[in-house]
Amino acid sequence: MTPGRARALAHAARRRVLTGLAVLGVAAAPLLFAASGLAERNAGSSPQWVEELASAVVRINAHIDPQGYTVAGLGREREGSGIVIDGDGLVVTIGYLMVEAYAAEVTDSHGRTVPANVVGYDHETGFGLLRAVEPARLEPKPKPKPMPLGKSAAVKEHDPVLIASSGGSGMVSAAYVVAKREFAGSWEYLLDEALFTAPPHPAWSGAALINNEGRLVGVGSLIVGDSAGNGENVLGNMFVPIDRLPPILADLIADGRVAGPGRPWLGLNADELRGRLLVARVTPAGPADKAGIRHGDVIVGVDGEKPGSLADFYRKVWSRGGAGVTVPLDVLRDGDRQRIDVKSINRLEHLKLKSTF
Repeated sequence: MTPGRARALAHAARRRVLTGLAVLGVAAAPLLFAASGLAERNAGSSPQWVEELASAVVRINAHIDPQGYTVAGLGREREGSGIVIDGDGLVVTIGYLMVEAYAAEVTDSHGRTVPANVVGYDHETGFGLLRAVEPARLEPKPKPKPMPLGKSAAVKEHDPVLIASSGGSGMVSAAYVVAKREFAGSWEYLLDEALFTAPPHPAWSGAALINNEGRLVGVGSLIVGDSAGNGENVLGNMFVPIDRLPPILADLIADGRVAGPGRPWLGLNADELRGRLLVARVTPAGPADKAGIRHGDVIVGVDGEKPGSLADFYRKVWSRGGAGVTVPLDVLRDGDRQRIDVKSINRLEHLKLKSTF
């Protein structure tokens, strides 16, 4: 997507905020005014404040190991945004942009590009870290401040926010928080409380979710069809709450991964269909594949206990212990119920990681 096209989509998204608010039954005018007025409340010059925020958001280009297991689904060349969070060029992004990368570059809002080292990746939160090799070259004069971390727990539904992707101030748009709720992804991923916003930003991957103090409260992950989760089908974005980063930051910087065995990973994607958990994909050479789980199997139990939802299924699996534990799955295949024991692993052991920490 060209910068011009992305900016046009961003402006269209701003116009659609009124429609989205009306559908949700929210008083549109006060919130839209509040979102567009965040800058005025925090600085004497709105353009200067927005430009400062935008300068902390960089473009990421990642080059992935051609033998990587994520290439089939995510591609060998990936592009998105990241946010500079310290004075030494540390960049937080959404992990799927850089997992299994052997090289990466970051480009600032002035178009200057420098190489970046892969620092770390965490599957459980979805965060990835990079560090610009020459951070000084990323900083225009006067030197911008890295974006400080806020408290995502303090964000409330209906709060006005800003969303910033790489590309300068033209890629900063107003939005509002429509929900704080659980999110379960088919790739063995669960957030107890994700942040959902509307209208959607056109370049959500790794984008910054910014509160009214100019602080980072979330990192962009997905575009979703039902942002409020109430069946109204209002298009929006899902953000990983930034409060999940500080507890693991030191481990990621020091070792590239979080200490400990990690959660048990099975290597399967499951979808909820009419109250049933259908195996949509099995990772080649992963634990489920080796155990004999197949595409099309229906998961009906974990050691005899029926999962009530995808999130409940994950919690039942993870409650059995750390990575390495054997998970007894009950599946239906061609109408027959059978027990298949899956010996789990830490997902990081399956990936071709090339951290340069």
